[in-house]
Amino acid sequence: MSASFPPVEEQLQIIRRGVEKIVPEEELRKKLQASFESGTPLRIKYGIDPTGIDVHLGHTVPLRKMRQFQELGHQAVIIIGNYTALVGDPSGRDEARSRRLTAEEVENNARDYLNQVGRVVDLSRAEIHRNGDWFSRMEFSDVLNLCGRVTIAQLLTRDDFARRYREEKAIFLHECLYPVMQAWDSVEIRADIELGGTEQLYSFMLARDLQTQQNLSPQIAVMSPILVGLDGVRRMGKSLGNYIGISEAPYEMMKKFMQLPDSVMGMYFELLTQLPMEQSERLLAGHPKEAKLTLARDVISQYYSADEATAAADRWQAEIGGSALPVDIPEVQLPAELQGQNSVPAFRLLSALNLCSSNGEARRLIAGGGARLGEDKAAITAAEQEIELQDGLLIWAGRKRYCRLKLNS
Repeated sequence: MSASFPPVEEQLQIIRRGVEKIVPEEELRKKLQASFESGTPLRIKYGIDPTGIDVHLGHTVPLRKMRQFQELGHQAVIIIGNYTALVGDPSGRDEARSRRLTAEEVENNARDYLNQVGRVVDLSRAEIHRNGDWFSRMEFSDVLNLCGRVTIAQLLTRDDFARRYREEKAIFLHECLYPVMQAWDSVEIRADIELGGTEQLYSFMLARDLQTQQNLSPQIAVMSPILVGLDGVRRMGKSLGNYIGISEAPYEMMKKFMQLPDSVMGMYFELLTQLPMEQSERLLAGHPKEAKLTLARDVISQYYSADEATAAADRWQAEIGGSALPVDIPEVQLPAELQGQNSVPAFRLLSALNLCSSNGEARRLIAGGGARLGEDKAAITAAEQEIELQDGLLIWAGRKRYCRLKLNS
C-alpha cells in the first residue's frame, strides 16, 4: 500500500462534504481503494468554458472540491473549453445563446479565468488542456463517427432540450454537439472523476458511455449543489446581480456577505468553508450577525490575508454595524435645476441625489425613519421638511446609501 494517500474512509469523508450526488456512488470507494493500493492518483476533471472573466463564489464550489482532491494526493485536470465555448453550454437555458463568441474572445477570457482559478486550485500541480487541442484535429468523418454514438432520443432526455422541445422553442444542431463534446473530453484525458453541478448529470453519464466504448474505466460524477446568490433564491450569477466575486475588494465582499439571508447560511458554511459543521451549527444557533462575520472572514481570508479579512470585518462593524463614519463617502453634485435655492424639501433632495429611486421611495424612507442628516445622523422627520443646502452636507438614506452634497462644480 502507498503512503501517498490518506485511508479511503478518511478520503470519502472529505469528498462527501458539500456534495449532492455521487453517481455511481458504489464505484467511488472501489476507485479510491485501487488508487490507494497501487499508489496511482485518480484523474479529477473539471471543465470551464471561458465565456466570461469574473469568477464568483458559485464557481468556486467545484474548484474547492478539486483542491481537496489535490490535497488528498490526486491529479487535477482542468479543461479549458475553448471549442465548447464556441458552441455555448445549453444547460438550463430556455433558448440558444444570442451571440457566439469569437476564438480571440474565448482565448482572452481563458487567460483571465486561469489567473482567478489559480487562487483556488494549485495550478503548479494541475494539468491544463484546451479541448481545441483534439477537436481542431478532427476531420469531418471523425465528427460523424462521434455523433453516431449518440441518439436524438438520448439528447432529449436532457431537461433543457426536453423543455424547449415541448414549448416548440428552437434547438439548434450545434447545441446538440455540446454535451457530446464535453463527454468526449473525458475520453481524451482519461478522467476517473468529473466535478460539476447537478445540471451536468446527462453529460457526465454520456462520458461514461463513451469511455466504456473506448475500453476505458468509466468516470464517476461528483456533483455539488448550486450555490444560491445574495437573494437566497436564484443561483448565484453576475447577470442577476446576486454574486460575490473572488476578485472584489475585501470590504466589498464583506458588505455583500452581511446582506445574506439567514436561511442560506448553512449552505454557505458547508460549501465555502472547512469549518466543522458542528461549529457552524453552533454559530447559526447563536447571533446571525456574528455567524455572518465569521463566515465572511473565513471565505475572504481564502483569497486575501487573514489580516485583510479582519480589517474588512472591523471596518464593516465600525461604519455600518456601528457608529463610525464611512471612509469613502462619495460627493454628489446638486442637480442644475436645484442650484440657487437655499433649501429643498427632504423627499425631493433624496430623489435628486439618487439616494432614492423616486419621490415615492423617498417619502416611504422618511416615514420609516431611515433618512438622516449630518455626522450625528439627525433624523429627517417629515417628507416636506426643508433641508438647508450646505456644501459638504452629509445625507443618509438608510445605513448603506449616503453622500456629501456638492454645491459647486
